[in-house]
Amino acid sequence: MSEIKRIGVGARMSEAVCYNGIAWLAGQVGTAGESVTQQTQTCLAEVDRILAAAGTDKTRILSTQIWLADMADFAEMNAVWDTWVPQGHTPARATGEAKLAAPGYLVEVIVTAALA
Repeated sequence: MSEIKRIGVGARMSEAVCYNGIAWLAGQVGTAGESVTQQTQTCLAEVDRILAAAGTDKTRILSTQIWLADMADFAEMNAVWDTWVPQGHTPARATGEAKLAAPGYLVEVIVTAALA
């Protein structure tokens, strides 16, 4: 049986849980009050950091969910995403609008990746 590995364990949640060759990352947000561009950059930098801690990278992302506080920000978020995501390794992705945990959050990124 595979071991369950938890990364960044906190009282409420872990930053990631790895099991059976898969890493599930908690939703990543930027700094409340920053622009959509800045928050998306922060989210994706955190994804990179957590994936590295899990022993994998963004070329192994299987799926991504992106939540926006306002779908009017879709193009601005995509401009950052398109420069970050490795071409030829784009994951399955869904983007939707949701009321996020705090009013200043504009973007949340949730990733599932294969371990290397």
